[in-house]
Amino acid sequence: MSVDVNKSIIWVHGDVLSPYGPALQDEPESPAVFVWDEELLDMWDISLKRIAFIYECLLELPVHIRRGRVADEVIAFAHEHGAGRILTAESPSPRFDWVCRSISDGMPKGSRLEVLHVEPFIEYDGYIDLKRFSRYWRKVQKYAF
Repeated sequence: MSVDVNKSIIWVHGDVLSPYGPALQDEPESPAVFVWDEELLDMWDISLKRIAFIYECLLELPVHIRRGRVADEVIAFAHEHGAGRILTAESPSPRFDWVCRSISDGMPKGSRLEVLHVEPFIEYDGYIDLKRFSRYWRKVQKYAF
C-alpha cells in the first residue's frame, strides 16, 4: 500500500485520554489507535484498578485498541491506513520521547510524526512521580484549586 503524506492517523496515549485532546480535535475524522505498552506494564507493575480506569476512558474515545510494542503498532496502524502523518499529543513521560524517536526512525521516507502541544492542567516545574496517580495528585492538587 502506498503512503499518502497528507493522510493522518492519531496516536492516543495514556497521558491524553480525552476526546478534547489536540490530536483528536485537529483531525476528528482520522482513524486513531491506542497501544497498551507491554514493556511499560511490566516495568511499572501498573495496578488492575489503573488499567480498568484507562480502559474505561478508551471506551469513550474513537480508537482502535492494540497491545504490544508501541512504536511498532503505531507504525503498522499508519501503514494499514496508508497514512504518512501521525499526530499525537505531547507527554511529560520520559518514555514518550524514546517511543517518538522509535516511531520516527521506523516511518517510511516522507512520513512524519507531529507532536501537538497540550495545555497543562497545572503549572508545575518540579519532579512528579508518574507511576502512581495518587502521588501525582498529592503534588499538584494545591495548584489545581
